[in-house]
Amino acid sequence: MSELREKTLSSRTVYEGKILDLVCDDVRLPNGEDAKREVVVHSGGVAVLALTDQNEALVVKQYRYPFAEVLLEIPAGKRNPGEDPRECGIRELKEETGAVAASFTPFGVVYPTPAYVSEKIHLFLARGLTFTGQSLDPDEFLEVEKIPLRTLGEMVMAGKIPDAKTQIAVLKALKQF
Repeated sequence: MSELREKTLSSRTVYEGKILDLVCDDVRLPNGEDAKREVVVHSGGVAVLALTDQNEALVVKQYRYPFAEVLLEIPAGKRNPGEDPRECGIRELKEETGAVAASFTPFGVVYPTPAYVSEKIHLFLARGLTFTGQSLDPDEFLEVEKIPLRTLGEMVMAGKIPDAKTQIAVLKALKQF
């Protein structure tokens, strides 16, 4: 197999933000040529497919500014640098839905945009839910719904849920159950 790796020659941060940084790198390609790479650096996130005893998924309706749309998604959130993904998932599930899970199982890792974003999203499956009440962040506005997993799968396949992490988690769950 040929060498596919690129070698970083130099790197500079061109923007530092609240939730992401933008880095511009000079690289050497496998063929010896030089090129530039722009990378959105993100600390990563978690997403939780939480299922009730009746196999209903907890989903949230939330306005997503880049698309100017209200999207239907599984609960998710940004990891703090160095934060354990499982602990982040437990926190985000409780904050967004008020649910606490008896079982919290890793469900894989997703690279949502690997060409230019460093974000990794850790997926979890939560079962055995009890409800204690939401604790949303001051700038967080969302509505929680319960949708049967099979119905959610039909919505994914019909193109009604464009969110990638939700699509992946739902389809993985349907394949498993």
